[in-house]
Amino acid sequence: MSETGSSGSMNPTRLVHDVLQPEGWPLPKGYANAVMAENGTIYTGGLVGWDSEGRFPESFVGQAHQTFRNIRDVLAVAGAGPEHLTRLTWYVTSIEQYLADPKGLGAAYRDVFGRCFPAMATVEVTRLVEPKALVEIEATAVLPVGAQARG
Repeated sequence: MSETGSSGSMNPTRLVHDVLQPEGWPLPKGYANAVMAENGTIYTGGLVGWDSEGRFPESFVGQAHQTFRNIRDVLAVAGAGPEHLTRLTWYVTSIEQYLADPKGLGAAYRDVFGRCFPAMATVEVTRLVEPKALVEIEATAVLPVGAQARG
């Protein structure tokens, strides 16, 4: 990666993170699905509940379940798992949909993440960039010192 200096010349920029890209996923344009800093901290972008073909389940719980799988798949690129999650920030288009099926949502969560419960926040938003998305989640995870695999 490089950046243009003030004189207009191209100066190489040393990245302080590795991009995490699950195999078989389409390459994002203009952003990364996730990055891992040199200290083993993993940051995801806002991940949504689409599959590798860009298809969304119809229901909120279905989209959340796929989003959890997507987070798991990104973490796996760095050798991380749900036990390394430290934070999840949920952006939802409807708090009512989020609250409508707590048992189903909890079952979907535990199916992918087990009983790992990081700090979480939920924010209702007017809409998400992807028109069919009902939920978008950002995750932060931390690998223990000495366990940092590089993506």
